[in-house]
Amino acid sequence: MANQQLSLVNGANGHLGNNLVRLLIGKGIRVRATVRNIHNKEPFKGLDCEVVQSDITDKQSLVRALQGVETFYAVGAAFKLWAKYPKKEIYDVNLEGTRNVVEAAAEAGVKRIVYVSSIAALNYNTVPVKESYGYNPDRRDMYYNSKNDGEKLAFELAKKHSIELVAVLPSAMIGSEAFAPLNVSYNIIRLILQKEIPVETSIALNWVDVKDVAEGCYQAAVKGTSGERYILANEKCTSIKDTTKLAQDLFPELKIKLPVAVPRSVLVVIAWFMEIGSKINGKAPLLSIKDITMFSGLQQDFDISKSRKELGFNPKPPEHSVKEAMQYLIKQQFIRL
Repeated sequence: MANQQLSLVNGANGHLGNNLVRLLIGKGIRVRATVRNIHNKEPFKGLDCEVVQSDITDKQSLVRALQGVETFYAVGAAFKLWAKYPKKEIYDVNLEGTRNVVEAAAEAGVKRIVYVSSIAALNYNTVPVKESYGYNPDRRDMYYNSKNDGEKLAFELAKKHSIELVAVLPSAMIGSEAFAPLNVSYNIIRLILQKEIPVETSIALNWVDVKDVAEGCYQAAVKGTSGERYILANEKCTSIKDTTKLAQDLFPELKIKLPVAVPRSVLVVIAWFMEIGSKINGKAPLLSIKDITMFSGLQQDFDISKSRKELGFNPKPPEHSVKEAMQYLIKQQFIRL
């Protein structure tokens, strides 16, 4: 018998949002999905869910969408590491969005929020990183700042309005159903397959299967302790170089070459030129100076024992997720061969 309690997923045409909608439907849960553009129906073909329009920057649209909802999966956010006007396009959107999400939920009588934060909101001064180490003291990136300040604001407002709120912090999500444009993480896999990452940056990512994160979100709703945060990631990160090796093994016919090591000073010059190009064309640079200074050499390794113990979170190994993601992108013709 289907679970008649209604759950709402916002940002439901995004990578995590759409896969979460599919997972909840598969569990027999009634789902209402919200999107900014109601005409974008492709991600919902064949899915038994209600789709309505809502925007995190429009509080009243959230209040309307949340009527009758018991559990709210707050997924929607501006997920980008570059923008022409980063404070306005990333930070302000995510902070205003967080305030609207919690206040609208309070107005609509929602009982529980699963707030999707990010591993950006963790303190990397000690590795492996734990939830209890607090927030990220590195303030050089507007997206990172928005996730740190947004999560803190979410907890503050939930306490003020007496709403149960659990925060989940996913890492670089790849795999399963995806729709153009690809998210930041999935796009890196695409760039590797298209031989568009020629130089070694010493950047590593913590790959995790989006289906495992979706399951973690559901378990956070069912088992998570209100006021707590849970990392949804793998224990170990994987360098872009090692990710490229996986691509070589999987698709030898593509003749993908490993990224070439160059001096850091050369990387900075390359990034500088890319940033100049971005100011002209308005598109995100493939590599920025901030990428090098913030992420080159950063070990995104995590202690996920809390999520394992309290949520039953058990992600598949990153190598497995990467291979599945690569096969999916080629099968779905996201790659220009």
